[in-house]
Amino acid sequence: MDDFWKTTALVLLTVILGLSLDKTERDISAVMGIVALCVAACAAVTILSPVLDYLVELQRLFQLPDSLVGILMKAVGIALVAELSATICADAGNASLGKMLQILGGAAVLTLSVPMFRTLMTIIREMIGGL
Repeated sequence: MDDFWKTTALVLLTVILGLSLDKTERDISAVMGIVALCVAACAAVTILSPVLDYLVELQRLFQLPDSLVGILMKAVGIALVAELSATICADAGNASLGKMLQILGGAAVLTLSVPMFRTLMTIIREMIGGL
C-alpha cells in the first residue's frame, strides 16, 4: 500500500503544480500531467500484482482453463482504460465522448466475456452431471 500513498501524493502534487503553471506554462503543465498519469498506471499494475498471483493460484487449485484468467485480466484492463479515457475526455470538456467510451468499454467487456461464460456453463454442467 506504500506505492498507493506515494503515487497519490505525486498525483496531487502534480495537480497543484499544474494549476499554478496552467496560466503561464500550459505545455509544461500538460506534460507533467501525462507523466503523472503514466506513473500512476505503473503503480496500479504494481499494486494489482498480488491479485494476479492469487488468480493464478486459484486457476491452479481449481484446474481452470488458462483462457479464463486471461479473459478476466483483459476485461479488467479494458474497463480501466475505458474509464481513464472517459475521464480524460470529460476533463477536456467533452463528457459525451467520455460516456460513449464507457459504453464502448462495456460492450467490449461483454463481448470478451462470452467465451468465459461458455466455459463456466460447461463446468457447471459437469458438476451437476456428476451428482
